Amino acid sequence: MSYRVPFIDPREHYRRIKGEIDFAITDTLSKGDLVLRQQLRDFEQHLADFVGVKYAVGVNSCYHALHFSLLAAGVGPGDEVITVGHTFVATVSAIVHTGAKPVLVDVREDYNLDPDKFEDAVTPRTKAVIPVHLNGRVCEMDRIASIAEKRGIAVIEDAAQALGATFHGKGAGSFGLSGCFSFYPFKSLGGLGDGGAVTTNDPKIARFATLVRFNGEDRQTGEFHHHGYTALLDNVQAAVLGVKLHYLPKWIEHRRKIAGLYREGLEGIKSLRLPHFLGDEYFDSYQNYVIRTKQRNGLRQYLKDQGVETLVHWPKPMWEHTDLGLENPGLPETESICREVISLPMSAETTPEHVEIAVGCISDFFASHSAALRTASAD
Repeated sequence: MSYRVPFIDPREHYRRIKGEIDFAITDTLSKGDLVLRQQLRDFEQHLADFVGVKYAVGVNSCYHALHFSLLAAGVGPGDEVITVGHTFVATVSAIVHTGAKPVLVDVREDYNLDPDKFEDAVTPRTKAVIPVHLNGRVCEMDRIASIAEKRGIAVIEDAAQALGATFHGKGAGSFGLSGCFSFYPFKSLGGLGDGGAVTTNDPKIARFATLVRFNGEDRQTGEFHHHGYTALLDNVQAAVLGVKLHYLPKWIEHRRKIAGLYREGLEGIKSLRLPHFLGDEYFDSYQNYVIRTKQRNGLRQYLKDQGVETLVHWPKPMWEHTDLGLENPGLPETESICREVISLPMSAETTPEHVEIAVGCISDFFASHSAALRTASAD
């Protein structure tokens, strides 16, 4: 189906910087720089500088970044790791694959980890916590870090959706033992396939991730130090990501302007909850623009009929996928979010005209819905 307002537009995204991307690819290939070459090292350094840490290690997904971080923190069988129930399943899968037990807690209205729920869930077996910075907003990291420090708990940030977002001026991925990023194509900084990175200020964490991503081998000495994995960020991907990283601040500023236009157009609709939360200490990067309404399914179908593409993260809680074998933790806010959220078109290529169309359709839907309710009440 062709949409008047696409959720994202990868063809337009490529067209705008085609020359630079094509050069990065052909330059890398012409030099034969395919595995662990300068393009990857340069990207890692530039990413570390952008996040505000000493080290960045390129891997092939955020899942691997999370898994390696947990292993580096010593997480294993018998341990517990606290994280949120409202997240992509890979966050929890990374815990499960260490042999540890995931302990799921609820989120606040801004979709991020509730520090009180985190503190209440701590037990003597809690080894780590994974705060998930969702939709381009950093968790309340000062409180989370304080709780963790008092209890000797490692903090591993799932920052897959928050590159460029800050809290008190500090970047997502710079607060904990490590930060974990995704370069899935449709992220704010996306590659031509999957990719990810570990960021850290700890040289031991950086070295561990560097070794295990490439079968446990120290490429300088040829010595194998771990039974590792094949999870290296490809050199061509690193070259492309290096080009895009230069544009990221401008793209984030554009997303924030688009978010402001959505707010201007939608804030008068009482049946909607918009993703604009209190706190001058937060700088949100708007990886997603997520609204909430009890009429979610009807609204989404109406928008589709009008040519406006949307997305839902995630239509049911992960524990309802019974094959995952997760216990129902009883998280009412997470369950409500799954029923109510809808993500509107948001990318570096989303235009004010796209917003105007989407806002008009949403306004028309709720005006019609309100009129139908008034008619039903009169009858």
